[in-house]
Amino acid sequence: MTDEHRATDAFKNRCTNAALALESCANYFLDRISLDESNANRKDNTLDVWLREGPQQPDVVISLSGLHSVRPWEPEATPSFIDGISLVHLPKLPSPWPADAVGRLDRSGDLPELVWLRITGPLEVDAVASIVTVYRAQSDDAASVLR
Repeated sequence: MTDEHRATDAFKNRCTNAALALESCANYFLDRISLDESNANRKDNTLDVWLREGPQQPDVVISLSGLHSVRPWEPEATPSFIDGISLVHLPKLPSPWPADAVGRLDRSGDLPELVWLRITGPLEVDAVASIVTVYRAQSDDAASVLR
């Protein structure tokens, strides 16, 4: 039996599912960003992004670790709206990367599969990592149903 977490397309599927979950966040606001740079090896650092739409929609948190690239942003004191959000799977060599991703990192044979998060708007986030998790809070409607 194949371990599902080690299946050939597991990471690609995880990226696709995360991207699909984020498609519904077009009307959200970028509420908070946290970049933990406390580790000596920057690949051990984490980036967490909180998205909020309001009381009618559940909050979403995007957590990236195994960071390979984080482009700086200009922190603002207040939440900012999102113009666009995308999460793209970047495969290992010899598979090609999407045209927009070419040149972002030096590609070598030991570079793992990666994920590229881009959020555009007044406050922009651009990060490449080897681990992605998208958390969606349970909505009040779903929480009200006993199972």
